[in-house]
Amino acid sequence: MAFHLTSLGDLIAAGFDDIVDARSPAEFAEDRLPGAISLPVLDDDERARVGTMYVRQSRFGARKMGAALVLKNIAAHLDGPLADKPGGWRPLVYCWRGGQRSGTFGWLLQEIGWRAETLVGGYRTYRRLVVRDLYELPLAHRLVVLGGMTCTGKTALLKRLAARGVQMLDLEGLARHRGSIFGAEAGGQPSQRAFESEIALALARLDPARPVVVEAESSKVGDRLVPPQLWAAMCTAPRVEVTAPMAARSAFFPAAYPDLIADPDGFSALIGRFRRLHGGEQVARWQQMVAAGAIAEVAAALMQVHYDPRYAKSQARFAEQVVATVPLDSLDAAGLDDGAARLLGAIEAAASR
Repeated sequence: MAFHLTSLGDLIAAGFDDIVDARSPAEFAEDRLPGAISLPVLDDDERARVGTMYVRQSRFGARKMGAALVLKNIAAHLDGPLADKPGGWRPLVYCWRGGQRSGTFGWLLQEIGWRAETLVGGYRTYRRLVVRDLYELPLAHRLVVLGGMTCTGKTALLKRLAARGVQMLDLEGLARHRGSIFGAEAGGQPSQRAFESEIALALARLDPARPVVVEAESSKVGDRLVPPQLWAAMCTAPRVEVTAPMAARSAFFPAAYPDLIADPDGFSALIGRFRRLHGGEQVARWQQMVAAGAIAEVAAALMQVHYDPRYAKSQARFAEQVVATVPLDSLDAAGLDDGAARLLGAIEAAASR
């Protein structure tokens, strides 16, 4: 059965049990439908071999070799990852263009008795919808931007707001990066396309009639660009700022960057990247603080000298959009809970402007 995708909401509403990516591992690694599992009918080497034979030797021979490889690989999937799927299993299968790879896989799954459907147009149809939603059409959602200096607990506050029913878009979570020189996370960032896929599906799951809170970012999160229509909406959205005393912020630093606390040598090496901006003597003093275990002190120094001035400069152009400021006295669990409760009213007021 063919599945026609006209909006990303269609994919969510369809409620497939699984989404099966029949493309090669390299294609899957670059981008895929969020939540898809990789069950390639040709691996990267096999796909290259079939393509080379098709172009240079024999189209018939390529089709024959490809068919044998595809059936062998599908058999391995049936004996492996799909062995325990129940009789009523309903997957969506796709490949690059919705052609032979997904067609063959989907047909065999249907012959077994599973309720398999294949995506018309394949990944290319899906990607066109992502581009349409993030590059071409104005964002349908009303954003409220949550701003604040480094280590004012914005990410922790977003999670608490979500637990209270507020719609939010976690760009740093989707980008797998905390948005600073210290922000890299284990496993690295997704590709640009994969980042956009996650954003597009996250937005498709949200109600456009209700506000969406997003953390203030630059136009890049790590090395990933915020898609243009989302960035345009963020630039014009009302803003709510959170503030906290420096002592509270520096005390919160270990909670925000536990990986740095666990790896002082790596933390010190990252600080070394500030040498061009702040000079060798300043950087050496910060590195000595790390070696001495003076984490709160080095965190305060980094924020005062590096991060706060740059945040103030970058956010100055949005000053007229700040509609409320919520001061937090503490960034411990109780303080963040209280801050999230007080943010609810500020966000509602900002969204109604």
